[in-house]
Amino acid sequence: MPTDEPRLLHVQCLHGRGLHRMAYWEWGDPANDSVLVCVHGLTRQGRDFDALARTLVDRYRIVCPDVVGRGRSDWLADPMGYGLPLYVADMVTLLARLNARTVHWVGTSMGGLIGLAVAALGGSPVGKLVLNDVGPRLDPSGLARIGGYVGQTRRWQTLDEAADAIWAISTGFGPHTREQWLALTEPQLKLDGNALVPRSDPDIAVPFKAITPELAAAGEAALWQTFDALRCPTLLLRGAESDLLASDTAREMGQRGPRARLVEFAGVGHAPMLVQPEQTQAVREFLLSP
Repeated sequence: MPTDEPRLLHVQCLHGRGLHRMAYWEWGDPANDSVLVCVHGLTRQGRDFDALARTLVDRYRIVCPDVVGRGRSDWLADPMGYGLPLYVADMVTLLARLNARTVHWVGTSMGGLIGLAVAALGGSPVGKLVLNDVGPRLDPSGLARIGGYVGQTRRWQTLDEAADAIWAISTGFGPHTREQWLALTEPQLKLDGNALVPRSDPDIAVPFKAITPELAAAGEAALWQTFDALRCPTLLLRGAESDLLASDTAREMGQRGPRARLVEFAGVGHAPMLVQPEQTQAVREFLLSP
């Protein structure tokens, strides 16, 4: 079975006003009981994990969803639906579709918070969890930086022009070759007339920008409670220059709850893109260890 490209599939999910379709990219043998779910960050999509998938497709059936409002998934009519409760519900629906007995989870930023919530559910099938540059406490400086660009609408004439513009707000991802960056950029875009535009719904910014300090504090307390409830082995990846996951938060995550094992990557901020060999190797070693 060819493994160099994923299959695009969809699953129907429930929201307050009806149904929406969530797209997901599937690699490997669909009969494999060992499933790896990889979930992206706030403004990204499931093809971010192509490089990681190619290193693990020999061992897993790999599923990389486009969270609703991104990639090939539907957009919501009510933007206030864009939040953790709906994302978690969608992933529970996806896991039911996959009918997997063993699930490992890799989540970058927002995808890590979704994974944290799913893994802490009673009866969760998540057996191992990788949190990529995210934790219960999110640094305000990183949130402010992300808030400065999320939801912006842009139009570009060429892929190279789009890649340069997206790189300008993505330098925290760390060094990439031009070829690597173009591969990460192209799935972010779709053709609108004669211009390229982002595949993400600009309204994902609405609930993000509605977060007050009081809501943020309550959310942090709830996330620590969820983290402390984790019982599965957990790997915490951190860009050594991250402005979203502070070093003291990462250390605290190693001392409570599942006592996450920490691996840091020099020269990277928020967030490691799991493209470079040292990053994919750290994930592979953790997931495949006894």
